[in-house]
Amino acid sequence: MTTSTSSSRFSRFSKAECVLVVITMIWGGTFLLVQHAMTVSGPMFFVGLRFAAAALMVGLFSFRTLRDLTLFELKAGCFIGVAIMFGYGLQTIGLQTILSSQSAFITALYVPFVPLLQWLVLGRRPGLMPSIGIMLAFAGLMLLTGPAGASLNFSPGEIATLIGAIAIAAEIILISAYAGQVDVRRVTVVQLATASVLSFLLVVPMGEALPGFSWLLLFSAVGLGLTSAVIQVAMNWAQKSVSPTRATLIYAGEPVWAGVVGRIAGERFPPIAMVGAALIVVAVIVSEMKTRGRKAVELSDELEQERQS
Repeated sequence: MTTSTSSSRFSRFSKAECVLVVITMIWGGTFLLVQHAMTVSGPMFFVGLRFAAAALMVGLFSFRTLRDLTLFELKAGCFIGVAIMFGYGLQTIGLQTILSSQSAFITALYVPFVPLLQWLVLGRRPGLMPSIGIMLAFAGLMLLTGPAGASLNFSPGEIATLIGAIAIAAEIILISAYAGQVDVRRVTVVQLATASVLSFLLVVPMGEALPGFSWLLLFSAVGLGLTSAVIQVAMNWAQKSVSPTRATLIYAGEPVWAGVVGRIAGERFPPIAMVGAALIVVAVIVSEMKTRGRKAVELSDELEQERQS
């Protein structure tokens, strides 16, 4: 009986891992897709269209619950939506001038940026492993951007992507801050809709011309929007049986897959940049690791919460 149960658990766990790997591969390939879409659209219009499609998709499945939307949930969704708009908007702007694989590795810095941002804004000092991850991340960034990075003379596209990674880190912190206080489906619809509306509002100030009809634009924006909604559902299902640490290890492969897709498409990194890219992946993994003491504290907190509930 024990052997049968263990085998069953392993099977479910293995399937969930496979789902996360496929998700990571797909997400890594979207950087090149967005870059190609920039040939027929301005960045803010594209981001607006992308998140409009995602909001509609999630809204269709959450329509009944939206009637119970509270003012607090509306505020939470708007705040998160602003962070999403800046994060993906700046990332898309950066993709106009830098390699898609380079964009993916710089964007991955949002993981070590989370504890750094919590320290700078909230005064929560990062632990040992996040601190090591932050140092590795900046070393990797300088190597990834080449000689210009060593002198902190980043290109406009690199700067936009770097600020976008900080905005995505802020998004994660905001989501964590509101978690447990809001209905996830309602807030998700609000945040996606907010990101879409704000992006469309920035089209004129950014000097973008409205694009003509293009199948590439339609497929890219709508496809990415629908993919975002499906991936979110799949992640929620898979992470019920996959530990956060193991999930992070799988997600760390996202920029790697973006690099593979970019290389197939003809993108090439100099050797020193490849070392920097590898350091960023290591930084992502290290940032999510916990020392034994930290694990014990978190386990104690979880047990206390279960006892109280």
